[in-house]
Amino acid sequence: MIHCPSCGIVAVPEEELPVLLPDDVEFMPTGESPLKLHPTWKKVACPECGNEDAERETDTMDTFMCSSWYQYRYLSPDCDTYPFDPEEGSYWLPVDQYTGGIEHATMHLLYTRFFARAMRDCGVFEPVERMDPVHQPDSMFREPMTRLYNQGMILGEGGEKMSKSRGNVVDPDKQVEQYGADTVRAYLMFAFKWDQGGPWDYKGIAGPQRFLNDVWELVTQYPPVDTSAVPAASGPAKGLRRKTHQTILQVTDDIETFSFNTALARLMELKNTMQDFRETDVRHSAAWTEAVNSLLLMLAPFTPHIAEELWSRIGGEYSIHTQAWPVGDAEIAAEEIITLAVQVNGKVRDRIEVAADVDELTAREMALASEQVQRYLDGQKPQKVIYVPGRLVNIVQ
Repeated sequence: MIHCPSCGIVAVPEEELPVLLPDDVEFMPTGESPLKLHPTWKKVACPECGNEDAERETDTMDTFMCSSWYQYRYLSPDCDTYPFDPEEGSYWLPVDQYTGGIEHATMHLLYTRFFARAMRDCGVFEPVERMDPVHQPDSMFREPMTRLYNQGMILGEGGEKMSKSRGNVVDPDKQVEQYGADTVRAYLMFAFKWDQGGPWDYKGIAGPQRFLNDVWELVTQYPPVDTSAVPAASGPAKGLRRKTHQTILQVTDDIETFSFNTALARLMELKNTMQDFRETDVRHSAAWTEAVNSLLLMLAPFTPHIAEELWSRIGGEYSIHTQAWPVGDAEIAAEEIITLAVQVNGKVRDRIEVAADVDELTAREMALASEQVQRYLDGQKPQKVIYVPGRLVNIVQ
């Protein structure tokens, strides 16, 4: 279209289409269209009145046009013959995970779906077989992403949407300046479920701040030791190792399901357990070194700067963000002792500690031997004893 001072907006005559773009444009780091900065291309005579001060429209590309396909360019940024390497696209696409606000379902996602299907119809590349069952070749580019997960909204204090008119806007730069970027990141992931969000609480940020201060003190004052000659974990050290592997398994699963709040809660629990052992001989064991390393590696996605600094201070290979994720061992993580609730007619009357691999007969006998249970049975023989493995024994009179 053409903007004319006299006629207003005027359509380009059909016989002048297509409008060819200039080759001698210069892309400036301003975010503006290079057409706007071109000295001659935008100048044109109005096709209706002949006014030579008319100008061609220079802002022709909606922001969604770029953001609808840029992920493909990430596959091969140095490719100079195509927008992206077709072989790389065949292997990596479609995108595994798409996150955004609920408005994306009818805005950006609509555009990127159009791009994907247009490339499919044009035969830009062919899908290839892969081991990953999520990416089925016959569904390649029917959809550009395999999973959509919407994040919640951070609200102002009082639970209202942030607005200048309400005066409840939280300036993240000020929060970062006061608490540090990692503390603010940890608070945002700990305080709310990712898909629900919630109101900002200035008091709530103190919790993650204390947690990170504790981690800093723990690692700097009780660093891991050279464990090359240290025997395998036993006794109390075995208990710390169990907690470490339980945390690895739990946090790994939490990250996969976007449960960042519970992941941080589990890291806080691991920190608490480590604090209980820091003044004991366990601190000189391989279990302590494993716990420190694992804690920092699992913190890295949440608090990247503090994790990197502490990793460097304990002599870790640069960078923590290129290290392998810790692997949890289910056998090491298994509890040796568990607690069973003992019910009489559906009401909890006692709790007993038993071996984790306790059999049903032993669990029933231990539950019936409980003094609290005997008091409620009052000498009567139970009609039925129901055992739920690992959880409870219910005695029915």
